[in-house]
This record gives sequence, C-alpha cells and structure tokens, in this order.
Amino acid sequence: MIEDIKKRALHRTSILEGQLRGVARMIENEEYCMDIITQSRAIQKSLESLNRLLLENHLRTHVTHMFDEGGEQREQAVGELLKAFEFDRK
Repeated sequence: MIEDIKKRALHRTSILEGQLRGVARMIENEEYCMDIITQSRAIQKSLESLNRLLLENHLRTHVTHMFDEGGEQREQAVGELLKAFEFDRK
C-alpha cells in the first residue's frame, strides 16, 4: 500500500470503530431512533470515505500494473473493478 493512504485508511478505521461503539451505546440506551439513524448514516459516509481511499490505492498500484501488463491482466483488473461495484459484465 502507498504509505500515506495506509495511514489515512487506518485512521478512518479507528474513527469507524468509535462510531460503531457509539451507535451500540445509543441502541443499548434506547435513544431516539432518528438520532441513531443519523449516526448510522454518518458511519455509512465514513465507510464510503474508506472505500475511496482503498480504491485510490488499488488504482495507483495494482490496476496501473495490470493495465501495463495488458491482455488477461488488463481484463482481470476491469472485472475486479466491475465486481467491486456490483456491475454485471455482459
């Protein structure tokens, strides 16, 4: 992994851990549902941020190498990205 991206991704996972513990406490304390939903949506946004970092790393490292290799490697890279985003290849 690219060191800067790794550092940022690990930081993001620490934040996510705290957010999840917070939501669990809210549920345990039977807090207002809309407040829990608001926090849950914040977690979803944090996960998307983590996914963007991981995708950036993958594109800058593995995908560029696979495209340089061409042929089957290139097709594998395309297939992996489509699968990651749940697109069906026709």
